[in-house]
Amino acid sequence: MAQTLKTLRVPPNSASLEEARKRTFEFFKLACRSIPKIMEIYNLYDVVTVSQLRSAVSSEIKRNSNIENPKVIDMLLFKGMEELGNIVQHSKQRHHLIGQYVVGREGLVKDLGTKDHGISDFLKQFYTSNYA
Repeated sequence: MAQTLKTLRVPPNSASLEEARKRTFEFFKLACRSIPKIMEIYNLYDVVTVSQLRSAVSSEIKRNSNIENPKVIDMLLFKGMEELGNIVQHSKQRHHLIGQYVVGREGLVKDLGTKDHGISDFLKQFYTSNYA
């Protein structure tokens, strides 16, 4: 798997938007093929399934689906290849993958609403007067 990552490189410029999208699909296929190896390397079987990781990769790609500049797509593909290479070469630790791809951004946002409960009237007035 590591040999495949070394041989597949993102060329500096895509000639057209269709070529950039084709490279994006090739990157997605490569990322999905490397997920079982990643699951084995980081021992993620007790935390997440292969399909959940595949959908996390898919959502990262779909998040940038509105971009139509081939140079920007090439830059994002380069970043994705770098990230995938770092993961496969075990440059990240297990908790990095869990926090970034299993829990995701939604896990960090869920706790924001509960921090105002039990705050005193004095602190509420202090915060509104100094930060409003």
